[in-house]
Amino acid sequence: MAIRTSREDDDLDENHEINVTPFIDVMLVLLIIFMVAAPLATVDVPVELPSSTAQPRPKDHAPIYLTVQADLSLSLNQDKVTRAELKAKLDALTRGDRDERIFLRADKEVPYGELMGAMNALRDAGYLKVALVGLEQSGK
Repeated sequence: MAIRTSREDDDLDENHEINVTPFIDVMLVLLIIFMVAAPLATVDVPVELPSSTAQPRPKDHAPIYLTVQADLSLSLNQDKVTRAELKAKLDALTRGDRDERIFLRADKEVPYGELMGAMNALRDAGYLKVALVGLEQSGK
């Protein structure tokens, strides 16, 4: 019996590189599975939460509302106010705290430009925390 020690006659060479095609195929399949499964994981589950015995924290003060009415007049809480005296009245209500959130509400008939004017007046007075107030629509 003879043992062959050289490979001069072989036409097949060894390939020392890793074939990544199966890895890419597996990764694409996993990607598709996660893309399909991710929206299913966000479904709301109805649950009845237990009640808490903790006392609600008392609010420091009532919120401050700036209202733009249909006739474009301004009201600060329930009092009529002009744009010229808005800063002074706001400073009196907030005791000079410019970090106080101001709730801005406007009639449906108020043009967008006028609402932006009210927001600019608040910004010029130094109040940058503005929250827009709207009504929630009931389910139809």
